[in-house]
Amino acid sequence: MMRRAILGLCAALLLAAPAVAQTYPNKPIRLVVGYSAGGGNDLIARIVAARLQEKLGQPIVVDNKPGAQSIVAAELVAKAAPDGYTLLVAPSGPLTINPAVYAKLPYAPDKDFAPISLLAEFPLLLVVGADQPIKSVRELIAWGRAHPDKANYASSATPFQLAAELFNQRTGSTFQHIPYRGSGDAAQAVASGQVLMTIADSGPISGPLSAGKLRALATTTDKRDAAFPDVPTLAEAGVPDMMISLWTGLVAPAGTPDKIVALLNKAVVETLALPEVRTALEKIAVAPRSTTPEQYRDLMASDAARWKAVAAAANIKLE
Repeated sequence: MMRRAILGLCAALLLAAPAVAQTYPNKPIRLVVGYSAGGGNDLIARIVAARLQEKLGQPIVVDNKPGAQSIVAAELVAKAAPDGYTLLVAPSGPLTINPAVYAKLPYAPDKDFAPISLLAEFPLLLVVGADQPIKSVRELIAWGRAHPDKANYASSATPFQLAAELFNQRTGSTFQHIPYRGSGDAAQAVASGQVLMTIADSGPISGPLSAGKLRALATTTDKRDAAFPDVPTLAEAGVPDMMISLWTGLVAPAGTPDKIVALLNKAVVETLALPEVRTALEKIAVAPRSTTPEQYRDLMASDAARWKAVAAAANIKLE
């Protein structure tokens, strides 16, 4: 009798899975962002969500869950029901950089998530406050050595901390880490003179730059970024081996039905192709980019290997 009941339950579950996929979505979808409002990933999420919800026919709610280098948000989504209603706005940090620098994580990027698509790629910018006397990377390095007690940098996530620590390694500097909850907060701290400099994503930096509150000294790209043609690369500024290009995407909990992942992928690809979405993303200096789930998974794997090597070479370990 027990065996018959178990077989019946299994059959019911197998029949239910396609039904769920066929009726999806029939309620609001939650996009979890592991950083505070105003940061680069938050801005990308809100731009995409505004049009993605039209494609899916259901409201999309952006839910900011900042904390612990996006570990809080990543763990929340990894443990969520795999039904397509809780998704993670997933940047390089929690998926490929955290595993390189943390000995233990409450999630495994390669096992706990179903990649959907990339959303955007973006450069990092090294900036100081516009009121600072520093006009170049060389002057920044010299100023830091002359004022070691005031030489610090703001960082809101592991990728930016890793980038700044690599800058220390490459230049022999000792800029000290000052943590912030989001890139917008970090940019504001630098603009107001609370912190000397930051290396951060272009989204929250572009506004203060345009307003004349920040001064860009360099980008981490391999060539000058089209959005910042007058800003030299770090290599041009005399700091080699500092090419860093980050990305953010969308993932679901592992076990999410393939039909739901495919439906979401199609909706994201169509959303990113909309001229108004591309324009909005380009205004915050990020490049829209969609992928297949398989391409996204391959990118995660290759970047994870790269960042592991970088972190080991720089001897960067976080608790």
